[in-house]
Amino acid sequence: MRRSAPTAAALAVTLTMTAAAPASASSGHHDRWSHAPRARVWMTTVDRSQLLREQDPVTFHRGTSTAPTIVLDPSRTYQRMDGFGASLTDSSATVIYRLPAATRADTMRKLFDPRRGIGVDFLRQPIGSSDFTAAAEHYTYDDVPAGQTDFALRHFSIVHDEAKILPLLRQARRLNPRLTVLATPWSPPAWMKTSDSLIGGRLKDDPAIYHAYALYLLKFVRAYAAAGVPVDYLTVQNEPQNRHPNGYPGTDMPVRQEAEVIEALGPLLRRFSPRTKILAYDHNWSTHPGDVDSTPPGEDPETDYPYEILAGPAATWVAGTAYHCYSGDPSAQSALHEAYPNKGIWFTECSGSHGPDDTPAQFFRDTLVWHARTIAIGTTRNWAKSVVTWNIALDSTGGPHNGGCDTCTGLVTVQPDGSVTTNAEYYTIGHLSKFVQPGAVRIGSTSFGTTGWNGQIMDVAFRNPDGSTALVVHNENDDPRSFAVSVGDRIFEYTLPGGALATFTWPRGRYRRVDLGRHTTVRRVAVDSGGNPDPGQNRKGRAG
Repeated sequence: MRRSAPTAAALAVTLTMTAAAPASASSGHHDRWSHAPRARVWMTTVDRSQLLREQDPVTFHRGTSTAPTIVLDPSRTYQRMDGFGASLTDSSATVIYRLPAATRADTMRKLFDPRRGIGVDFLRQPIGSSDFTAAAEHYTYDDVPAGQTDFALRHFSIVHDEAKILPLLRQARRLNPRLTVLATPWSPPAWMKTSDSLIGGRLKDDPAIYHAYALYLLKFVRAYAAAGVPVDYLTVQNEPQNRHPNGYPGTDMPVRQEAEVIEALGPLLRRFSPRTKILAYDHNWSTHPGDVDSTPPGEDPETDYPYEILAGPAATWVAGTAYHCYSGDPSAQSALHEAYPNKGIWFTECSGSHGPDDTPAQFFRDTLVWHARTIAIGTTRNWAKSVVTWNIALDSTGGPHNGGCDTCTGLVTVQPDGSVTTNAEYYTIGHLSKFVQPGAVRIGSTSFGTTGWNGQIMDVAFRNPDGSTALVVHNENDDPRSFAVSVGDRIFEYTLPGGALATFTWPRGRYRRVDLGRHTTVRRVAVDSGGNPDPGQNRKGRAG
């Protein structure tokens, strides 16, 4: 997380661990704690009685537990985290700007300020129009009359974003200076496409078009940087296998065309915007059956799309792969990591969505538990360096939108009376973004739950750059579940209500030398649910 406070150092100063270090002389002393160490606890419950609210701290003690035990092993390390957040879409910017100035400022603080809010530190920004566009007509940054072209990009302009989107992005960066930005287009300009439309079609199969589109993306990156919003990551097409978007911009971009664009864009970014890295794919964990069915006759449905990109020459310019949640499950991320361990994985989109008969209480509960186990914990335990939902803010109708989803929700909702309410996604993201610092490393921890739901306790743990630890735990069951957390030779026990999500934090341990009389080495070992050593959990490099 990008934050000045509450960092895990500031948040968790109540815990001081004193562990014994071996000494050369014998005095018969045993290792001991300077005082009872504690971890701080924040919880969200499905009945909304606790909403990211701090609980009484828990005290570590010596001993064992008969409860399922989460064994932390900081020696097993996985991916380094970039951040957690959502998208400040055209619709999000529109509804936030409708608020009175004081309410707007308070809402931005609740979203981005690490001290007074949840410290959102990762944004995925549309390049041009998406379905969540308040305007009556969709747009890109180089629209020309039908039948015309603009290979020199003389008409390129980001003036549309200067009214609301860019001011809010700059404000977000002031509130959270370590904000990471990923940019994604839903469509190239229509004159570059076979459909001559932003909705559907492909890029024209012409080297001049590939080059023009690469220049278009580069101009966007440089224009945003000049406007005070540097772009850290870039994908070249949102959902490239979504061939028939429902009334909103989209492009069918087969592997070969994506590779052509990446190979044209990579050298340009290296020369003119070296901070900006390319991510491939930006689509579901598995190819959606509807996308398979829409494959043109005689063409390969390319169900191994990210593998094909990483196996080809375009991979030279690719930092990794971006995934969405709408088909498949997070294990696809680990499978790709096993095949290409030197390429990163980012999770970049998943929207909450309600049914026509869902009550607010039922929808909050269902979203909280699914996002907790699948997105907040499931993606990070499967190598994701980011966790990003969809809109950061929408109105009470789930809009404004222009085509596409009419049941989506944001982190917050702007109500008709001008008040702003928080949704389940605000808390599933907040349990990460408020406590896991940018640059944190995921560490080994025993987990018993599954993304497919088995009613058990599941978790994910991180070591922050300041040495503190953040442990996120979710109870998949409807009933309360007790568990223990083991750190070295210390342990605490806790009980989570059914469906609850909690974050535990404690700082780097302080060690002092005492006389043990002999050299002692302690190895922390993960165990399975039966208490036996778990080879899968203890094998460095596996998702676990």
